[in-house]
Amino acid sequence: MIVAAFPGQGSQTPGFLLPWLDIDGVRERLASYADAAGVDLVAAGTEWDADRIRVTRVAQPLIVAASLIAWRHLTDAERAAFGGVAGHSVGELAALAAADVIDDLDAMRLVGARGRAMADAAAKVETGMSAVVGGTEDAVLQAIADAGLSPANYNGAGQIVAAGELPGLAALAESAPRGARVIPLQVAGAFHTAFMAPAAGALADAVSALSEPRDPATRLWTNSDGTVVASGARALELIVHQVQNPVRWDLCMAGFADAGAAGLVEFAPAGALVGLAKRGMRGTPTVALKTPDDLAAARDLLAATDH
Repeated sequence: MIVAAFPGQGSQTPGFLLPWLDIDGVRERLASYADAAGVDLVAAGTEWDADRIRVTRVAQPLIVAASLIAWRHLTDAERAAFGGVAGHSVGELAALAAADVIDDLDAMRLVGARGRAMADAAAKVETGMSAVVGGTEDAVLQAIADAGLSPANYNGAGQIVAAGELPGLAALAESAPRGARVIPLQVAGAFHTAFMAPAAGALADAVSALSEPRDPATRLWTNSDGTVVASGARALELIVHQVQNPVRWDLCMAGFADAGAAGLVEFAPAGALVGLAKRGMRGTPTVALKTPDDLAAARDLLAATDH
């Protein structure tokens, strides 16, 4: 069983969509996604610099659009061969579309609303996020609490992301737990914490405007606790919940293992989740599907695995 994984914010790099635009129909699909999300995705993915695509209201739609472009370039049979799907943070919206809970344009409408609402919430107080790599979990969590911060992402493989006000992040960096490194992340807000409460309300309003969701057509893991969600309505509730609550990617990876995952394909813009899987799911084959040239490796992994 192969897992399809969809990345979160921070995975984008300048110009990363250029190779995909050489494929017939991609430019037109991106244009429809752009209309739904309210962001010029072609320009963002091909021309804009790192600072401009780091802006939350741009980065989130750009990432989900890239994931869906890569996902839709597989055949129906290839997509059906995956044993389940999951997304990290905003990547959960791509996962919902991949699981047929909502269609692509509804996913883009939601990610546009999510990105705008989280950017607005982040503008109220100057906050940020830092990855804490290494150290024992208990010591890291204590250091985060001592600095007045919250754990935002439990990424597994010895990585926890702290979030909160900038003085607290500076204090954490100055007093890193034994054996740990504190790495500031290039995001403009304390995502997945109580600072995002206003964004959760705005996203709930956007969800309520959608048509009735479908139940997942394939196994769908949630960031909430790594379990499988069988209800489309519940999956959308959890999308709203995760905006101001921690991402439990560590529990998602445990869920993949429990389900017998024999491989993982991370969709564009790929790399981060494959890196976590190499440490948290040791020995499990992975493919980072960054450009169309990587499609062959993804297909080979699917072909080599019993479904």
